[in-house]
Amino acid sequence: MSSRNIAQGLARSCLKTSAARSWPRPRALPRPFSSPHSSSSYHSAASAPSPLAPSAFGHRPFARTFHTTHVARHFGIDRPEPGTGIKVHFRDHKGNLIKTVEANEGDDLLSIAHEYDIDLEGACEASMACSTCHVILDPEVYDQLPEPEDDENDMLDMAFGLTDTSRLGCQVRVTKAFDGMNVTLPAATRNMFVDGKKPARH
Repeated sequence: MSSRNIAQGLARSCLKTSAARSWPRPRALPRPFSSPHSSSSYHSAASAPSPLAPSAFGHRPFARTFHTTHVARHFGIDRPEPGTGIKVHFRDHKGNLIKTVEANEGDDLLSIAHEYDIDLEGACEASMACSTCHVILDPEVYDQLPEPEDDENDMLDMAFGLTDTSRLGCQVRVTKAFDGMNVTLPAATRNMFVDGKKPARH
C-alpha cells in the first residue's frame, strides 16, 4: 500500500472519531408510566390511591372526627362518719319511715336519696327540667329555705300531689338546723319527658 493510501485511511478514521465525539447519541426516552416495574417517583405518586378514593371493597376511607356525647351527672356524695352527720328521715306518702340516713351540711336531698338507694328519681339530673324529685317537707323546715326560683316553681306546677310545702329535692340543701328533718315522697311523680302526663307510682 502506498504512503498516499495510508494517509487517506488515517484521515477517514480521524474524521469518524471526531464526529462520534461531537455528536452524542440521543438519550433514551423514559419508560411509559404504565409500566408495572417503573421506579419513577412520579409514577408512584400518580398510581397511589387517593385517601378519598373508593377502596377495592367499595368503601371510602374517612378521616376520624370528634363527637360529643351526653355525659350523665352522678350525684355521689361522701357519707359522714356514723353518728356525725345530719339525720334525714325519708318517708312514704302515708308517713311510713323508708330509711333514716346521715348527710353532710350542703348536700342536696336528691344526692342524699341516690347515695342511700332511696327511690327519688331525678330524671333531668338536677337541671330543673322535670318534677320527678318532688318532695314534701315539714313546715318548719320549708320556712327556713330560700324562696324557690321561677324555674323551680314552673316545674312544681307540674308535680303530682303538690302541697304548700313542696320543693324539688335537687334544690334543697341540708344544714345543721335541719337535723332530724322529715322528707316525704309523694304517691307518684310525673315525668313530662317519658310519661307525658302519666304519674309514675312509688
